Amino acid sequence: MIKKMMTAAFVSIALIGSSFAQSSASAVLQKVSNTLKASKGATANFTYSTMDKNQHKLGTINGSIALKGNKYYIKQGDNEIFSNGQKTWNFNGSDEVTVSPVDNNSGTLNPQKLLSGNFVEKDLTSKMVSSKGSFYVIDLTPVDARKNFKKVTVYVNKAKNMITKATVLEKGGNTVSFNMTNINTNASLPDSKFVFNPAAHPGVEVIN
Repeated sequence: MIKKMMTAAFVSIALIGSSFAQSSASAVLQKVSNTLKASKGATANFTYSTMDKNQHKLGTINGSIALKGNKYYIKQGDNEIFSNGQKTWNFNGSDEVTVSPVDNNSGTLNPQKLLSGNFVEKDLTSKMVSSKGSFYVIDLTPVDARKNFKKVTVYVNKAKNMITKATVLEKGGNTVSFNMTNINTNASLPDSKFVFNPAAHPGVEVIN
């Protein structure tokens, strides 16, 4: 389930260009990016749920996430994902960790890119759906029709300049929702938090 969250629910795209801040939706996403860039680090708890096309709940998981620059760490149950911006380690919590390089140009989706508002105009188009109340609601649609999702909707908390909720409408009709709570944008996080340490997990098989 957590690997699905990493590979199918979040669309990874490179940094926002300066020209991307021309529309109101893009300007809001730029503020989100600036907020995280200015912070020492951010932590939050999350709930991740999936509904089928008939709105029947398929499952819900809870976990925690930490972000710092282009680094992120996710824990859900015994499963952990570490990424230092160059490599990603998927640890199953017991005897196996899979290591893969980070490709910022691959078009894959990861939580750091999504929650930091780091979108690129050539990959997604953004549209302001609503600016009423406490949240900006922004729709993001892929330029490439071959992507496995139709639309991502992000909810930006106006007071925090943070994306606190995102929903992904998949081509098959399923809807994936990601909600964040207990957000701390002033967390002091060492770089070691984002790297898997084999010495702390003796006997774990490393798969490259």
